[in-house]
Amino acid sequence: MPGIERSLGRLLARNRHYYTYDGRGFGLSDRDVTDFGLDARIRDLEAVVDASELDHFDLMGVSGGGPTAIAYAHRHRDRVKRLVIYGASTHMVPPETEAEKTEMQLRLMAIIPGWGKDTPEFRQLWTMQFMPGGSPELIEWFNDMQRRSAAATTVTAFLGALVRIDVREEARQIKCPTLVVHCRGDRATKFEQGREIASLIPNARFVSIDSDNHFPLPDDPATARIAQAVEDFLAEGDAPSEPVAASAPSAGLVTILFTDMEDSTALTQRLGDAGAQELVRRHNAVVRKALKEHSGDEVKHTGDGIMASFPVASGALACAVAIQRALAEENASAETAVRVRIGLSAGEPVAEEGDLFGSTVQLAARVCFGADSGQIMVSNVVRELAMGKGFLFADLGDFVPKGFENPVHVYEVSWT
Repeated sequence: MPGIERSLGRLLARNRHYYTYDGRGFGLSDRDVTDFGLDARIRDLEAVVDASELDHFDLMGVSGGGPTAIAYAHRHRDRVKRLVIYGASTHMVPPETEAEKTEMQLRLMAIIPGWGKDTPEFRQLWTMQFMPGGSPELIEWFNDMQRRSAAATTVTAFLGALVRIDVREEARQIKCPTLVVHCRGDRATKFEQGREIASLIPNARFVSIDSDNHFPLPDDPATARIAQAVEDFLAEGDAPSEPVAASAPSAGLVTILFTDMEDSTALTQRLGDAGAQELVRRHNAVVRKALKEHSGDEVKHTGDGIMASFPVASGALACAVAIQRALAEENASAETAVRVRIGLSAGEPVAEEGDLFGSTVQLAARVCFGADSGQIMVSNVVRELAMGKGFLFADLGDFVPKGFENPVHVYEVSWT
């Protein structure tokens, strides 16, 4: 496809040997296959690696190849030096809104009756998910490419297998340096899914790209930024470096805090990359000052926010209040306001290689994303740990975090 091979792939191949292949059932690979499960896809990658006589190499998983790359890196830790994930997710997330459900149903209904026909209308629904910014010529080419690259039965079997793939557990156990790149306006794979990968993989670096396209398009400035981010990441591993002493987050009972900037995609569209990045810097400065004052440790930057850990819940709450108050004071005189939602939870996450992960971290992130702009929302365990410390809590009732089976009682913390 021109977006990957003729643009991003060409840029990445300027200074490196770049290997790629058509997935099973598609393109020039064998068409007469029915198994699209994760194990089968990993066997294909293993065959390509062995045939290319690669021993120790960097691996990049793009879009639907992301889960395969994650699982391969987990199973072959001795072979993968560095891992890059672009536009991918660890598992298929079901549509949330009625509009999303309807759109998904229309796309699925279009496959069997219209995929192989000469008229492109049936495939147009898929194309616009991948490249809404594509030129008419590129969209026409992609519509025809879909028809020629796979049969309708192959597409339905492939999508059916995706529903059963989940590599979240493998992601938590990745050991190699990892870069996760995701476009903010990606329609095919939501931005939050990319951030989830970065939160699951220990010490993963997350880079957000200002684009609505899932596939990097020729002559799109975003494609050059994606390639540069990947090249910079890989180049760091090429040069020898001195050992660096770093403090790792502590294990045991800790309180996790997440911040998340409101409407970051809309701000980027309105202000441009440079203007939006200035707001990110303002956010970072406020959060890091509060962390320093309240004994918090920054675990990682998530692209639009910061994840931090605290040895005591009261310190985390005081930090959250300080962040909101400081931003409110700045916003009073700023031309563009920086507004954030903050979420907290507490527990005993797993500490490994400078990162924290596990259900405690995931719950804190879900609570954060469930909060409103300017709100501090916490799980019940944080309220109980900080009981008698002078904070005012408003009962918000039960909250069902995405991916969790049971509801969690949550509270709003007053900071005004």
